[in-house]
Amino acid sequence: MIPVLTPMEMGEVDRLATEPIDELISRAGAAVARAAISMLGGTYGRRVVVLAGKGNNGHDGRDAARRLARRGVRVEVIEVEDAPATLPVADLVIDAAYGTGFRGSYRPPELARPAPVLAVDIPSGVDGLTGGRPGAAWTATRTVTFAALKPGLLFEPGRTLAGSVSVADIGLAVDAPTAFVVESDDVVGWLPRRSPTAHKWQAAVWVVAGSPGMSGAAALVAGGAQRTGAGYVRHSTPGAAPSGGSMPVEVVQTALEDAGWAATVLAQLGRFGALVVGNGLGLAEATKAQVRELVSATTVATVVDGDGLTALAEGVTGPLGPHVILTPHDGEFGRLAGAAPGADRIAATRDLAVRLGCVVLLKGGPEVVAHPDGRVLVVTTGDARLACAGTGDVLAGVIGALAAAGVAPWHAAGAGAFLHGAAGALGWRHGLVAADLLDHLPAVLDRLQPT
Repeated sequence: MIPVLTPMEMGEVDRLATEPIDELISRAGAAVARAAISMLGGTYGRRVVVLAGKGNNGHDGRDAARRLARRGVRVEVIEVEDAPATLPVADLVIDAAYGTGFRGSYRPPELARPAPVLAVDIPSGVDGLTGGRPGAAWTATRTVTFAALKPGLLFEPGRTLAGSVSVADIGLAVDAPTAFVVESDDVVGWLPRRSPTAHKWQAAVWVVAGSPGMSGAAALVAGGAQRTGAGYVRHSTPGAAPSGGSMPVEVVQTALEDAGWAATVLAQLGRFGALVVGNGLGLAEATKAQVRELVSATTVATVVDGDGLTALAEGVTGPLGPHVILTPHDGEFGRLAGAAPGADRIAATRDLAVRLGCVVLLKGGPEVVAHPDGRVLVVTTGDARLACAGTGDVLAGVIGALAAAGVAPWHAAGAGAFLHGAAGALGWRHGLVAADLLDHLPAVLDRLQPT
């Protein structure tokens, strides 16, 4: 996992550094110079403009400029306060004006002609905490950041403005980060390998979902669980007789009574590794009361999505337990927390997870997964292709399958979001629908676990 530090946390890391500041600047400048040479495709005769500010970012840029000049690059350093309205023509522009601690609004000079931009730490003008851009900013081709990722590089529009991001180790000690970006190797480490003697009940999921007109939500949950390795999936819609419909034929459909069904589920839940509840379930008062009763008493990994989240928002204050995973989008988050997540999505998700004593996955780009102890995972595999109806239902099923197979709930949510986003990335850029993800999930899993 790649650590993520807020600007305040990064400031504390800088303050506690044992290395002299000049040495750290030298290392940062060397990292920037290496990236610049790679982008230039050579050195001799190339022209580079460095826009340098007064802070450490400016010092990093000036150090890089000296290194590039020694390699034969024609370098011009322009101080940000003296910058002309239009910068000279260059083969590369190094943006070293402002770093993650910048506050206020910024408007960079124009470029005399289009040129790739290399940002130092973060594109100038981007909020290092939120990714917001109060004013303007160049769109970097590449950003070299130091010691750890910053939230502003992960959330839009900062994520797009940063281009390709690399983290340079300059010797700063990042000892106790609480937020991390999930990588493929992390997911591989969390995924269980099936035993040669495996049987279906070792990864069984019960899906309590659906209502008249909303059977598709339940089918997508069940399909997501199946395609992620659930050996047995049971589906029940309270008060509705089992029917074929859009439900996969391999799903076992079991009737539940219209009233008092939470007690029935709790009594039979012992053989299941996970429960998914709420998708398309409806918002009748009796239904919401049963959801609250069920989630408050369950002891297996429990994914609550869709209408189940609305039910909890109206009557559960926590703690729900670290085995419970809530998967809200922004609107559902607002109902649970009493306010929308706002610009600092990591802090908002963490606060809700701590308050409710459960895992919270805030959907959006990227996903944020918070543990009730305050640790956070950020998942960056998804993109706008997932912004269509039903993809959240698939995600709930994916997480349920992973939890049923024994993956710890926090990791199941992080890995589920990673797989879900990667499955979307295999789809068409236009016209992808939620059911397409079901065909892509096995391919993603096979790539991660080829044997």
